[in-house]
Amino acid sequence: MKLQALKTAHVRPDTTAPEHRNRGIFKENVRLLMDTFTSILFAEPNPAVLPLDWLLGTWQSDEPGEGSFPSIAPFRYTETLHFSHVGQPVVNFIKFLFFRFNAFHAESKKPLHRECGFIRLQPGTNRVAFIIAQNSGLVEIEEGELTGQQLTLHTTALARTSFAKQPHVQQISRHIQLKPDGRLEQTVSMALEGQPLTQHLHITYRRTD
Repeated sequence: MKLQALKTAHVRPDTTAPEHRNRGIFKENVRLLMDTFTSILFAEPNPAVLPLDWLLGTWQSDEPGEGSFPSIAPFRYTETLHFSHVGQPVVNFIKFLFFRFNAFHAESKKPLHRECGFIRLQPGTNRVAFIIAQNSGLVEIEEGELTGQQLTLHTTALARTSFAKQPHVQQISRHIQLKPDGRLEQTVSMALEGQPLTQHLHITYRRTD
C-alpha cells in the first residue's frame, strides 16, 4: 500500500480577526498602565505637599490601639496607614495626599473601618483639609492647621448614605503628630446624636517603609 505524503501549508494568523485585535489592545493598555505606574512611583513631590512629607509612607500600629465610647464596649484594634502622592498638590491616603486607613480587631482579626481620601494644603498658609470617605457610608471634610509635625482637624461637613447606621455621627476631631522617637500618634474624638464629643480612638504607629 502506497503512503501518500501530505504537505501542510503554513497559514499565517489573521491579525485582523477580533481576538488578535483584542490581544493588541490589551498589550497596549498594559504598556500604558506600566508607564503610568512608573511615572507615579518616581514622581517628584509637588512643592505644595512638602510640609507634609513627614507623613509619606506606610505606617503600622506598633501595638494595638484603644477604642472606646460611652455607648459601646471598649476594644483594641490594629491599623495600617498609607500616605502617598502622584506629583499633584495633594497627599493621598488609604486610611492633595492620598491616604488609606485599614483597621482590624486586635483579637478576632475581623476587619473594622476603612477610610481613604486626600489631604490638601491651602497655598501660602498652614491650613489643611482632609477629604475622607469611610466604608460605613460616611463622607467627611475635616479642616484645621499644620503646626510643625502636628495636624489638628475638625469636621466642617458630613454626608452619609440614606440608610447609614444610627445613631449618626455629628462631629469628628483628629490629632496626628510625629513624636520625637519617630512614632506617629493619632487620637480621634467623635460626637453622636445625644453624645457629646468624646475621645474614641488612640493609637501609635511605626513607619514600615
